Amino acid sequence: MKFSEMNYKRPDIEYYSQKINNIIETINNANSAEEQLNAHKEFTSLFNSLSTMQTLAHIRNTMNTEDEFYNEENDFFDENSPLFEKMSTDFYRALVESKFRSELEKKLGKLLFINAELQLKSFDPAIIPELQEENKLTTEYVKLMASAQIEFNGKKLNLPQLRLYQESPDRNIRKAAYKKRTEFFEDNKDKLDEIFDNLVKVRTLMAKKMGYENFVELGYIRMGRNCYGPEEVYHFREQVKKHMVPLSNWLHELQRERLGLEKATFIDNALYFKEGNPKPIGTPEQIFEAGKKMYDELSKETSEFFNFMLQNELLDCLSRKGKAPGGYMTYIEDYKSPFIFANFNGTSGDVDVLTHEAGHALNAYLAKDIEIAEYQSSTMEIAEVHSMSMEFFTMPWMNHFFGDRTEDYAFMHLASAINFIPYGCAVDEFQHVVYMNPEMTPVDRKNAWKKIEMEYQPYLDYEDDPFFGAGARWQGQTHIYSVPFYYIDYCLAQTCALQFRNLLTEDYKSAWEKYLDFSKKAGTMTFTDLLESSGLSSPFEEGCVQEVCKGSEIAIKRMIEK
Repeated sequence: MKFSEMNYKRPDIEYYSQKINNIIETINNANSAEEQLNAHKEFTSLFNSLSTMQTLAHIRNTMNTEDEFYNEENDFFDENSPLFEKMSTDFYRALVESKFRSELEKKLGKLLFINAELQLKSFDPAIIPELQEENKLTTEYVKLMASAQIEFNGKKLNLPQLRLYQESPDRNIRKAAYKKRTEFFEDNKDKLDEIFDNLVKVRTLMAKKMGYENFVELGYIRMGRNCYGPEEVYHFREQVKKHMVPLSNWLHELQRERLGLEKATFIDNALYFKEGNPKPIGTPEQIFEAGKKMYDELSKETSEFFNFMLQNELLDCLSRKGKAPGGYMTYIEDYKSPFIFANFNGTSGDVDVLTHEAGHALNAYLAKDIEIAEYQSSTMEIAEVHSMSMEFFTMPWMNHFFGDRTEDYAFMHLASAINFIPYGCAVDEFQHVVYMNPEMTPVDRKNAWKKIEMEYQPYLDYEDDPFFGAGARWQGQTHIYSVPFYYIDYCLAQTCALQFRNLLTEDYKSAWEKYLDFSKKAGTMTFTDLLESSGLSSPFEEGCVQEVCKGSEIAIKRMIEK
């Protein structure tokens, strides 16, 4: 069904609550595992229906944050999603405590129960008011970011649209664009501090109510991390500091020389070539046409998937007034349809949408018929391997998008992938510091960011910028506000994607088959088990980051020699 034809109706909370209570009663009174398995199927169908309505409301709200109807529907879900979480938790508690659990595990798999127990640890009815408040605050942040109307170059631009000018080869234009961006953040700095301060307080209160020392432990549980914890992440970050940061510093120095600058500052960070970064050729329609050709040729699976997306209006990628910033892929359960949301802005990022978000969406498409619904989706770091790896597997088709600047794009993409990991680790370390020290003031947090940022990106020079130079760069990172501790996932995944990149340069067909197998398994295994089954090294293993850096450095030097 086309997206425009998908019918939305606000769910009746009482109806769903009663139905799920009946299912729980069935489980509690069941005389056999078979009865409970049937109840599990009924719950899955019911919850998919509820999820579908929530997803449709979310998509349509982000498509136009000025639409009053979907603003109200979004508020409805902000208010009621904690109640949905309670319904789900009550169901899984009954399943976990079943006297037939050993039989259920044989049919449903042990991982389902491991994940269910994590969910039980993440929720208590006592924190429903805090969850509601958290939802309201994150929505407030998203709306604030979407409200930007920046006058520049005779136009009114939102933040994603301004990005084009931030990559201008004319340094004066870059400087002016960054100045306008800073003005928006400066105008809203008090509100940004207030929202985040309240988020830290409400998340800390939730953790305390549930008996945790601080929000770090609860944050990991909420992310569904079932095979690693803060200690493993710390070890990974230390590897990045030791091996990836020097590589990134070297790349930055190459960039400064290539731009012909005596001194590079933060306004030069996104510009890789003096003549300007490679931009996609043609209109958005032509970009989609090139994307169709690419996926038709890549494999039968990608061809079937991308044509399904195009035919059913499952991509909304043009930036416009009132549209929420950023990009995402989500899944509409009842229609078995992935949906891609993005903001084209005339930069190479437009093509990255057709690879990165399409990697997510392909996985959702491939996994849609996994019989046990809980395994159709994976934890976030697995999901990001799908997307980041697809960026590398589609590289042979980049000439359709970049023409005679394809080599430049390939270099920029690999360099950006390497440069991203230290930044992503800085975001993660910052969040650990913030939630372990919830009493910090806004100034304390900004000072903490400056210190951490210098460990991972020591080359950054903010000149006299009053906002970003004051340690507030993190306030433009949506994830920090909306999904705490969801950022190291990108770093772990990029490390794995770079492994896939090294493999495909040796044997593309074999690497692609390995990637397809990885994607089709979706959430049927933990992150570390899935990596092992696919012959990839875990980023937590000593030596993994170093090996990735070696392979990447060799590739970069070959590109330079060309």
